Amino acid sequence: MSFARRPRLLCLLCQSRAFSTSYRALAEQGANAAKTVAKSQPTKTKTLPPNSPAPPKIIPPSPLEDAPRAYGKRVEGFTPKPLSRPIGMPLPPQPGENTGIDRRTLKQRRDDFVDYEKHLKRREELKSKISRPYFRNWGNLQFHKGKTFIAPPRPFRRDLSLFFPNLFGQTLLKSDRSPRDTTPTLQGKVSVVSVFSSVWAENQINSFVSKDSNPELDAVIAQHKDVAQRVWINIEENSMKVWLIRLFIGGIRKRIGEMNWDRYFVVRRGVSDEIRESVGLLNSSVGYVYLVDSECRIRWAGSGPSEDHEREGLVNAVQRLLDEQKNSKKS
Repeated sequence: MSFARRPRLLCLLCQSRAFSTSYRALAEQGANAAKTVAKSQPTKTKTLPPNSPAPPKIIPPSPLEDAPRAYGKRVEGFTPKPLSRPIGMPLPPQPGENTGIDRRTLKQRRDDFVDYEKHLKRREELKSKISRPYFRNWGNLQFHKGKTFIAPPRPFRRDLSLFFPNLFGQTLLKSDRSPRDTTPTLQGKVSVVSVFSSVWAENQINSFVSKDSNPELDAVIAQHKDVAQRVWINIEENSMKVWLIRLFIGGIRKRIGEMNWDRYFVVRRGVSDEIRESVGLLNSSVGYVYLVDSECRIRWAGSGPSEDHEREGLVNAVQRLLDEQKNSKKS
């Protein structure tokens, strides 16, 4: 009687040894093959085309983060600090910007009307305006009479300075009463720009630039009339206040002189929150003074009532910009 021969079975120890040895050998073969393929293929480096635009300029946070505003959380205490870096818009101003005039076509208006994302954005803007306390700006005047920042001790460097925005308003000219842009007026000259929205703010500005408060500045501007000038920007978004300005426009013309009628702008719209945050117009009840060079760059700025060192610094800054412009013409 013959019995069928059983297949020989491997023990568990032998099976584990055989599996581990073959797996290790296969893994080493795969790694060596991957290294060989990587060496044979050339490395790809990212190269920018020669005409590619420069990377966007990184703007550091605003030096006015802690300054009181008409919106947001109420500030219980505030002490103004000197400007640590330039303020202004990142791009050069262009005529036609910030006019507040809707120049969209009917098709564009229709597309925006059915765009839900733009409806949400507009809703947030309206909510922000409605929720602002009406007397917050006047309440913030308790902090150093509304002074938002202290003027820098010396003008900002030209290559680091930011730009003064283009605004759109009506001047005091009798012959041409149509609104115009501020940028053509500022280009090519050293300008001391006064921005205000009330008589209180205008009095604060006069502490910087009036003949009685700063006779040295008046003398420098009078000596360089061809390249230096004063510019007034009266921002009045309230229709009633605009009507009062028109009522007393004769007195304003007499006060600033006929030669300055085309440099006094009454701006009714177009000053957005972005512009206010960029140039430091954080309180509409406070006056602000900007020194703008021939390229519309803000080289110096002051706010609220002036101090002795600020008036002296403004005169020195104007003189320095005049020297820079004179040297640039020679070269």
